[in-house]
Amino acid sequence: MLALSILFVICSGLTHAVWNMLAKQSASKQLFLWVILVPTTVALLPHLIWDLMHSSLPAEAIILIGLSLLLQSGYAILLSKSYEIGDMSQVYPIMRGTSTLLIPLIGVIFLNESLSVWGWGGLLFILSGIFLMSARKIGGKSSPITLKPVLLALGVGLTTTAYILVDKINLTYLSPLALLEISNIGFMLGLTPFIGSVARVKEMIQKKWRVILVGSILSPGSYLLFLVAMYYVPVARIAPIREVGTVFGTLLGIFMLKESEGTRRLVSACIIATGIVAIGMWG
Repeated sequence: MLALSILFVICSGLTHAVWNMLAKQSASKQLFLWVILVPTTVALLPHLIWDLMHSSLPAEAIILIGLSLLLQSGYAILLSKSYEIGDMSQVYPIMRGTSTLLIPLIGVIFLNESLSVWGWGGLLFILSGIFLMSARKIGGKSSPITLKPVLLALGVGLTTTAYILVDKINLTYLSPLALLEISNIGFMLGLTPFIGSVARVKEMIQKKWRVILVGSILSPGSYLLFLVAMYYVPVARIAPIREVGTVFGTLLGIFMLKESEGTRRLVSACIIATGIVAIGMWG
């Protein structure tokens, strides 16, 4: 099951990078991110209701579900704002790298999980590559331009870390599909104040329905793959592997979005890939 879970996590990283690229390309980040979750949210609502009706949830579980909704809302807002002012190849590695560092540490300290020496070594490789990839001049004349997207991306990383750990516990009370629906609802609630009129939603759907269709599959699909993997394998072991999405995101930013500093970021991607292999094979 470990090998299959690792494959799910790698696919999760790829699909996550692709739908993030689509969000970055969209004219209205908040509206696009909201619209792509509508089909899955509507489809999974009966399953969530059924799951809740047939589950005896303690008070702790209800609090954690509410916390997951709040964290997803914050994640949605910070994510859309990051893409409004920052390059994908700048902010995406920082978003992913923050959780790479924090999730294994918290998993080991608080969830009684473990990493081998190879696992920690691979983690250091990933962090080194992400640091090199996301390095920008923060200081001097460029500080006012680059600091804000970096801070927003750090906020995305922190909320990602928090909701993954909360959802790891939520999986003891809910199925992956029910938890995915809760994540979708929280994400959409965070973006709802930015949506505007119904006419604006219809206009985007009419003009961008093909892109929206792809995003509506990849966005919930990427997290569902990760939830299924996390259900079977300790979070400290598989969460860093998901950072393969950093490599995919960088390549998409360089070749699809034509962003700069390609050579340095490709080298960084190779360093990250080395760390991923170390964790995946011997972690």
